[in-house]
Amino acid sequence: MTFRPLAAVVLAVASLASCRTGTPVMDRAEKPARLDGTIAGHVRSESNVAVVSRVVRAIAVPSGPTFETTTNAAGTYTMKVPPGRYRLEVELRQGERLAKEPGETTVRGSDLDPDRDFVIAITP
Repeated sequence: MTFRPLAAVVLAVASLASCRTGTPVMDRAEKPARLDGTIAGHVRSESNVAVVSRVVRAIAVPSGPTFETTTNAAGTYTMKVPPGRYRLEVELRQGERLAKEPGETTVRGSDLDPDRDFVIAITP
């Protein structure tokens, strides 16, 4: 198990303190709840071929932070985002257009929002 140096020192001090007094040291302070959700989907061509190494962005609506990831060898992507409403975009290259896009999505804490798929077509 790897600890950061400061964490190791805090753990050692807490262990010594509990051994000395016979009571465990507990942090009873309130912790902020941060339950991120997950957005996932596929990026493929109209001929159902996986589109690899494309940047997919989730942009908080109406105007907020942007989260991004890249599609893997199977053309899939997954990203963790805080709860909120998002508009999804995929990187297009010259001569491409979107044949299908997922539109806006709302993510709640711990949600899995799958099947946010894109289909890329070649412009004639």
